[in-house]
Amino acid sequence: MEMGWFGLALLLLALVLMMTTGWPTYAVLLGVCSAGTLAGLASGAIDAAVLGTLPTRIVGLLDRDLLQALALYALVGALLNRLMLADSLYTGLDKVLRRRTPSAAPELAGLGLGVMLAPMNGSVGASLMTLSRTADAKWATEGRPPARRAAMVALASTLGVIVPPSLVLLLLGDAMLQAHTEGVNLAQAMGLPHTGAAVRIVNTQDILQAALLPGAVLLVLWAMLILFTAPRAPRSTAPMPLTTGERASLCVVPLVIVVLLSLVAIGKVRAVEAAATAGMLLLGWGVLSRRLTGPLLWLVLDEAMSLTGALFALLVAATSFSLLLRILGTDKLAVQLMQSLQGHPVLATLTVLGVLLACAFVLDAFELIFLVVPIVMPPLLAQIDDAAWVSTLALFALQAGFLLPPFGYAVVLARGHTSPRPGSWRVLAVLVPYLVALLVVMGMVIAWPATTRWLRTAPATLAPDESMRPDQIDQLMREMSTPSDDAPPEPPPDQ
Repeated sequence: MEMGWFGLALLLLALVLMMTTGWPTYAVLLGVCSAGTLAGLASGAIDAAVLGTLPTRIVGLLDRDLLQALALYALVGALLNRLMLADSLYTGLDKVLRRRTPSAAPELAGLGLGVMLAPMNGSVGASLMTLSRTADAKWATEGRPPARRAAMVALASTLGVIVPPSLVLLLLGDAMLQAHTEGVNLAQAMGLPHTGAAVRIVNTQDILQAALLPGAVLLVLWAMLILFTAPRAPRSTAPMPLTTGERASLCVVPLVIVVLLSLVAIGKVRAVEAAATAGMLLLGWGVLSRRLTGPLLWLVLDEAMSLTGALFALLVAATSFSLLLRILGTDKLAVQLMQSLQGHPVLATLTVLGVLLACAFVLDAFELIFLVVPIVMPPLLAQIDDAAWVSTLALFALQAGFLLPPFGYAVVLARGHTSPRPGSWRVLAVLVPYLVALLVVMGMVIAWPATTRWLRTAPATLAPDESMRPDQIDQLMREMSTPSDDAPPEPPPDQ
C-alpha cells in the first residue's frame, strides 16, 4: 500500500508542475511517469514484464471508432473560427435582441453564441478563443468593463461541458462506461449490496439525455441573471437591420443544431455522426459562400490536425500514467478510501466531486477525463447504481472548477485574452451570482436525482429477467480491454 501512496504523490507532483511551469500537460505526464517508473524498477516494486502491456493498451485505445470524434470536432472548431461564421451569428443575435432588451442584448448574444458553439466546438479552450475574438472584441468597443467581459466570456465558453453532444460529453460517456463496468465488477468482488444484479451499464446516450434538463435550467438562470445585472446601455439607438448573411445564419445554424441535437438525444444519430455532418455542412457552406479558399482550407486542416495531435498526445500520456498508477496500486488505495464511506452514497459522491473540482483548477476537461475519472469513478460507482446521475454532477463540478478564480481554467484564459487584464477578485465579483446559480442546479440534481431521468429513454436498472450475470460483466470487461484479435493478451491484474 506504500506504493499506492507513492503513486498518489506522483499525481500531485504532476499537478504542481502543470500549475507552476507552463509545460505541455502531455510532457509533464510522460516525464513524471518515466521518473516514477524508473524509481519503481530500481526498488523492485514494478515488474518490467508488466510494462509490456502499454503498447497493447495504446493501440487498443487508438483503434476505437470513438476517437474519430477528436479529429471531427477539431475540424468543426477550426472551420467555425476561420469561416467567420461565429461573427455573423453573434452580430445577428445582438441585432435581434437589441429590439427587446438593449442593455442585456450583447451579453445574451454572447451566451447564445456559446450555446451554439458548445455542441460543435466541444472544447472550453476552443470556444473561449472564438468568443474572445467575436463577442469580447465587440464588448470592448462598447466600453464594457474588462472584468465583466472576462467573466461573460468564461461563462459562455464552459457551456461546452454541459450542452450535448459536445466532445467533453462524448469522451466522458466513454470513460464512464468503462468506469461503471469496473465499478460493478468491483462491487461483486467485494460483496457489496450493489452487485450489478439489476444494473444496466451506462452509455453515452444516457449521459447526453441526463444532462439536458439540468443544463437547460442553468442556461435559463444565467440568462435571467444577465437580464438583471447587465450594465445599462449608454444610450438608446435604433436597431440595425439584419443583413442577408446574418439572416441566413440565424435561420440555418440554430435549426441544424436543434435537429442534430434532437437526433443524438433520442439515439437516432451517434454523436460522431453528428460531428461529421456538421463538418460537411460547414465545408459546403464555405465553398458556396466562396469564403473557403485553398490557402484557408490548408490553414483549417493545419489547425485541426495540430489540435488532434495534441489531444492524442494527451491521451497516450494519460494512458501511460494511469497504467503506472494501477501498477503501483493507487487505484486500490482509492477503493479503500471510498470503502470507508460505504453506506453514505451522497457523502461519497460529494467527495469525488470535490476531487474533480480541485483538479479542474489545473487540468482541462480532456485531461480530467483521461487521467482522473478512471481512478476515482470505479470505486464510487461500486456503491451507486445511477452512473448517468453521477456523470451529470461531475460535469457541473468540472464547470464550477473552470469558473473559480484565480486558477479556474476558463477564468485564467479569459483574463489573458482581455485587455486591459482585469484582476481576479473583480472577475470573481461578477461571477458570484452565476456560480450561486450553478450550485443551486447542482443542489437540485443531488436532492432530486429524477431530474436526470425524466428525459432518458432507458432505465438505470434492468428488469429481473434482463439482469447482467457475473459472466456477462467479465465478458464485457474482456471485450473492452482487448484491442484486436491479433494483439497479445494482457496479464491478469494481480501480476
